[in-house]
Amino acid sequence: MHVHLNIFGLELPGYGTAIMLGIVLASLIGGLHIKRRGLDINDFIILETIGVFFGFLGAKLLYLIVSFNEIDWSRLSEPAYLSYVLSAGFVFYGGIILAAVAVLIAGKLNKIDTWRYFREVVFLVPFAHGFGRIGCFLAGCCFGVPYSGPLAVTFPEGSSAPAGISLFPVQLLEAALLFLISGGIYLFQRKRGTKYTVEAYFMAYGVVRFGLEFLRWDEYRGRFLFLYTSQWISLLLIAAALVSVIIRRRAVERNQ
Repeated sequence: MHVHLNIFGLELPGYGTAIMLGIVLASLIGGLHIKRRGLDINDFIILETIGVFFGFLGAKLLYLIVSFNEIDWSRLSEPAYLSYVLSAGFVFYGGIILAAVAVLIAGKLNKIDTWRYFREVVFLVPFAHGFGRIGCFLAGCCFGVPYSGPLAVTFPEGSSAPAGISLFPVQLLEAALLFLISGGIYLFQRKRGTKYTVEAYFMAYGVVRFGLEFLRWDEYRGRFLFLYTSQWISLLLIAAALVSVIIRRRAVERNQ
């Protein structure tokens, strides 16, 4: 892992660089896909820009909520500490939820068929997210439980993970599973169309995220009763996706 990457003499933070690489690649692939499908590229750019902005905002807000007790709010007047709080820590689910709400509102205001764009490019959400998890590995955040088996990793001083302890590489496992989800949804929509792509994504990632939370060892995740915050959200998204599939199938049956 590398907290910082040296590229042509420039020292770049590995976490941010991986995230930006994922966003750029997803944007390029999404633009090509949208044009090939005969949709308006300008509408796609509008929705994507809003989605990315509110995605980062939502991810940060949920992080602040679940980490409320761990943050020293009295130190926010210190520039260095404020910079650390603002730059470190994001919760993906907060980003995807706020981004979806913002994009739906923007689509309504601009008279864009937002759901059609959602269903066409949702396979790129786990694709970009996979790069984000690689960034987590480079920074050492979202680290796994103590583990000394095959593929175990030990982070050095200076990363977000505890140094010198053999850990499970949960970030890389999640990245691999996200890329598989992305490819699976793309193949699914090539063969069956885009009718259930959003539901497929929510169910697939919900199951993956629910399980992987048990393999993480970082503390700043929030916990309610016997599950972590992200596990509760995973269950809600899985349930919402199943309900959506049932309702839409019944609507089709009634119209036949």
